[in-house]
Amino acid sequence: MFRTRLYLKGISEIVGNIEMSIIVLVDENQERQLSIVCDKQTEYQISMRMSGMNITQKMVPEVLLGMIRKIGDYRLELIINTVSDGGYNALLVNKDTMDMVSMRASDAVLLSLIGNIPLFVDESLMARQSVPFREDAKGMAIPVNVLDENMLTKALEKAVEEENYELASHLRDELKRRKIPSSR
Repeated sequence: MFRTRLYLKGISEIVGNIEMSIIVLVDENQERQLSIVCDKQTEYQISMRMSGMNITQKMVPEVLLGMIRKIGDYRLELIINTVSDGGYNALLVNKDTMDMVSMRASDAVLLSLIGNIPLFVDESLMARQSVPFREDAKGMAIPVNVLDENMLTKALEKAVEEENYELASHLRDELKRRKIPSSR
């Protein structure tokens, strides 16, 4: 599997949505960005670590990682590998045993930040989902397939209200696509 190393660039609120925020990840050359939707609690946890608050050293994630590191020398990495049900998924991988645990990508970003664990994205996923990174951008594009159904419904209502029927059609099609049961 080819992959791209990601770095946390920042986190910001979604205008008009007080429940969700956007995590901005960039590649090593800061040419491409991947935007991940996260809930307010995850945004708060990431913001605490980014601001260097001392209290985080006594919080459960830091304490547990400290204990794990005392038990053994684990070589870990995080890989954002899929999109499903309106969100990115990631794997926590033990590079020595190849044991893997699935998790939300937003939690993988938080864990990467807390434990200084390298964060990657599958190269084909990065090619499909990323957009060019611009430091001075006033807004950002987010692929519809990483929005949950609630956010899609709100975006559809807003598109209809603003008479943006092309976008409304695209959003409606994405909602319909998700409601079709898979044939497994």
